[in-house]
Amino acid sequence: MRKCKCFTNLEHEEKWLNDMAGRGWRFVRKSLFSYEFHEAVPEVGRIKIDYRAFVKKEDFEDYRALFEDSGWKHIQGSKSSGYQYFKMVNDQGSEDIFSDADSKAGRYKRLSEMWFSISLSFFPIIVALMSTGTLKPAALLDPEALYLTPGLWEKTGVGFWRAFLFETPFALLRGLSAWLLPLVIMLYLIFAFKANRQYKRSQGENLSD
Repeated sequence: MRKCKCFTNLEHEEKWLNDMAGRGWRFVRKSLFSYEFHEAVPEVGRIKIDYRAFVKKEDFEDYRALFEDSGWKHIQGSKSSGYQYFKMVNDQGSEDIFSDADSKAGRYKRLSEMWFSISLSFFPIIVALMSTGTLKPAALLDPEALYLTPGLWEKTGVGFWRAFLFETPFALLRGLSAWLLPLVIMLYLIFAFKANRQYKRSQGENLSD
């Protein structure tokens, strides 16, 4: 079974995965916003999530071994995926994958930095598209400017409709691109803001404790 979900709060994602385990659905893998489950015997879910990416494979293997020595099996994630999923397999192990509250809060800081860096990576693309004339935000105020066929608006009859209908899909794509990239950037910035807010909230809870 596959389910599509989007989480910006790792605790909420953990709770959902553990609830699914209690209903008899074992978490297998995640790709983007899609989660794959296999039917299994209902069990008490003990899944925890960290966010950490690695450059060297050796560092990633050491990271996995550290958690497995504490009774947590790595069930999903790669050295560059960022999201790392662990499941408790030893009741004698530690109750959490994090040794202290600061390291638990730190995953949100790394998550925020990741979303923010992705949003920044889109700005050079926008500049390049605008410099080549591919992206024309001003054309949204003048839809006719989205049509590039020379003399299109001077045509009449069948000739006009043939040219108009042929280019309309391309014109729509040009108009969509003027909105799509800014919307994607805004979405990533929202994710970054939420992760950073959760990081500060976690730090506040640590201080109150």
